[in-house]
Amino acid sequence: MAVMIVPETLIRTAERADDDVLAELDRVTWSRLHAVLPAPVPPYGPFFDDRHRPEDYLVAVRGGVVVGYVRTVPPTPLAATAHVRQIQGLVVAESARGLGVARALLRAAMDRARADGAVRMTLRVLGHNAPARALYASEGFGVEGVLPGELFLDGEYVDDVLMGRSLTR
Repeated sequence: MAVMIVPETLIRTAERADDDVLAELDRVTWSRLHAVLPAPVPPYGPFFDDRHRPEDYLVAVRGGVVVGYVRTVPPTPLAATAHVRQIQGLVVAESARGLGVARALLRAAMDRARADGAVRMTLRVLGHNAPARALYASEGFGVEGVLPGELFLDGEYVDDVLMGRSLTR
């Protein structure tokens, strides 16, 4: 899949060769604003593994450089949730923020989910991540639940916000 979404940004499916650049992007964009895992420390493992396959990711490329990614997968292995795709990671390089890259990735992920037969998209976002929550809301995602204090990060309890939207409207 290669689709031009915003001027000068190409969205395509990740390739195994993107492993190092995506791993580095993950490391340099790590922030308590969105991360539930500790900051990565050497030695670094591979970005892709048995649970994180290249075909689960769309990457954004500007000027020949990978500047972001979104990962979408079925939320569970159950047949009962086969109609749903869940965003499990959306990252944009600092240098590409404010250029519509996150929105382009999000829209491309929804388009791909629809093409795969999904009728619903969900995600989880930290309660204090106002920029991400605003982006998702602007693209039709609504808050469908809040798990108050579900996560304990850096000595503070943080809400886990569940958001979702239909892909058929």
